[in-house]
Amino acid sequence: MQTKLLYLSDLKFNLDVWKRELKFHINEMNEFEEKLEEIASRGLGDVAMRPLEGFQNKIIREREVIGQLLQRIRRKRNIIETADLNEELDGRLRNEQHPLHEDMKIYIKLHYEMKENIMDFLLKWL
Repeated sequence: MQTKLLYLSDLKFNLDVWKRELKFHINEMNEFEEKLEEIASRGLGDVAMRPLEGFQNKIIREREVIGQLLQRIRRKRNIIETADLNEELDGRLRNEQHPLHEDMKIYIKLHYEMKENIMDFLLKWL
């Protein structure tokens, strides 16, 4: 039972780290959106507005993805909290965790790629 408690604690830790990171990204997206709106208010024409609108659409989509990931994290946390401590540790929870882990890796990679592109755009137009 002690091994299972440690294992579940490790899974909870992962979920908590992911949740904090996603909440940080929400704040970051809010800041990027404010800067994009600042640029949009300058009336710089199509050269600036086309990529700006693309970034705004990506931010909207990223918020949707973050919401979905946070929902999955909540569900996983509920599963962990209601786990039967007498059930044999068979990797079931680990297997259930794995797809979320992979999705988080992909999301984080794509987020930082978008962040670099937005930063390049902001440096050019601010």
